[in-house]
Amino acid sequence: MTPTAWQRIEGAAIGVAALATTIALGLPWWMPFALFLAFDLSALGYLANPRVGAFFYNLVHNYAGPVLLGVVGLVLLSPAVAVVALSWAFHVGVDRALGYGLKHGDHFQHTHLGWIGKGRAEAEPH
Repeated sequence: MTPTAWQRIEGAAIGVAALATTIALGLPWWMPFALFLAFDLSALGYLANPRVGAFFYNLVHNYAGPVLLGVVGLVLLSPAVAVVALSWAFHVGVDRALGYGLKHGDHFQHTHLGWIGKGRAEAEPH
């Protein structure tokens, strides 16, 4: 199996774990689904240019943010903060499982997991 396949499996596992933890803590199970697209607002940076877009997208689409927010939720004993952190981790995990990786600064479709969408077809040898 390729490293990309392993990272996609890892993303799926983290997504499932975040959803299971949400349910186990008695938090609203539907919140990760309700908040799912909110994290994609970070892609609005692409309106400026690909480099700015990649920066803001990558800032939100990695596991450091949800982990740090989760620690804050634990310290504050805040279910609201916890559910946002778990929803965020769920989002990143699902994105990774689907092949949406961290972005390179040249093009939205160029990720650390390879090319996605139309860019994938163009990047494949003919």
